[in-house]
Amino acid sequence: MRRSIIKDAGLAPDGRQKIEWVSKNMPILNHIRADFEKNQYFEGLKIAISIHLEAKTAYFAKVLQAGGAVVSVTGCNPLSTQDDVAAALSEAGVLVSAIHGVSMAEYESHLNAALDIGPDMFVDDGGDLTHLLHTSRTELQNNILGGSEETTTGVMRLRAREAQGGLCFPMLAANDAYCKYLFDNRYGTGQSVWEGFNSTTNLIVAGKNVVIVGYGWCGKGCAMRAKGLGAQVIVCEVDPVKAIEAVMDGFRVMPMDDAAKLGDVFITVTGCERVIFDRHFACMKDGAVLANAGHFDVEICRPELEEVAVAAKEVRKNIMGYQMSDGRWINLVAEGRLVNLAAGNGHPAEIMDMSFAVQAMAVKYIAQNHEKLENRVYRIPDEIDKFVAEYKLASMGVCIDKLTPEQEQYLKSCGA
Repeated sequence: MRRSIIKDAGLAPDGRQKIEWVSKNMPILNHIRADFEKNQYFEGLKIAISIHLEAKTAYFAKVLQAGGAVVSVTGCNPLSTQDDVAAALSEAGVLVSAIHGVSMAEYESHLNAALDIGPDMFVDDGGDLTHLLHTSRTELQNNILGGSEETTTGVMRLRAREAQGGLCFPMLAANDAYCKYLFDNRYGTGQSVWEGFNSTTNLIVAGKNVVIVGYGWCGKGCAMRAKGLGAQVIVCEVDPVKAIEAVMDGFRVMPMDDAAKLGDVFITVTGCERVIFDRHFACMKDGAVLANAGHFDVEICRPELEEVAVAAKEVRKNIMGYQMSDGRWINLVAEGRLVNLAAGNGHPAEIMDMSFAVQAMAVKYIAQNHEKLENRVYRIPDEIDKFVAEYKLASMGVCIDKLTPEQEQYLKSCGA
């Protein structure tokens, strides 16, 4: 097997320290790892992973490896790989193909390198591995037992492919598990976006007009934390139900054309393209700061921002300033890529413990049930959600009530 593609093997000690730290704060994965080591569910199987390559992802890969799998890992964003973590994971015997800050061509070559093991299963984040397996790497399809998708954008791409009748293997929508989106998308994104924003900009949030573009679970989390930091929150949304929800959560709701004139800080989290573009740049305040929390760098239209700018320069590490013809400056964080990973350390370990526990159990489910699965998108089985929730509560020292036999009978009889 070929060697890993990493920046510098000498960085491994720092990466190893990061992985050890998160592993001590991921009790559900530790429980799963012990079970995987004992039962070797993946013996003889190869698993490819494309997820933001930082410490929590690395530990997840090691958990699958502990279950007997041959594991290859790459990133799912050119700016989210942490080179020291990649080095430490390679040192641990995982085949790694990821370097921070690569070009898009290099990024795709790393995706292909991860697939070169001829995986039996894969875990995707955003849908790029899935796309390659349906386009340029179709020769690998016959090996695929199934895959699991981590994020909202990837599930949207999967469902679109399924609707067109073009899905070539079973996929589990890990993102749609309750123990993923209710916690990862809301509390994980809510915290990590503002940690990345604050550490990169060193600006105050309190008192500012913060525009949250998109009010799905990630948007709810970003808005909630912005409010907690003292911001005046404005929400832009295309879904009338979500818009009403934002209003009743206490936020102002308006079209982007109006919000563009008021916002001091903009956070996009829609999963759609071109939600902030040229006519919005034309009316923004001097000093406005733009950041994206959606998976792809298409929500803030950087090409149009570059086109209307008369000058551009790096005004602070990982922040590019664009000067408009009237002298205003608009600032873009992390090239419009995922701010919580391209400018931060991603979600907290305890949150990713839940998400990666869902993923680990999803991979186990595919390994044990693939013969019964059709080429479509499946929800995560309820028993996986319940398993993750129960172990999370136990790790927090929280006990809950249980139905008595009489109560169970009452509910089954509809109260008769």
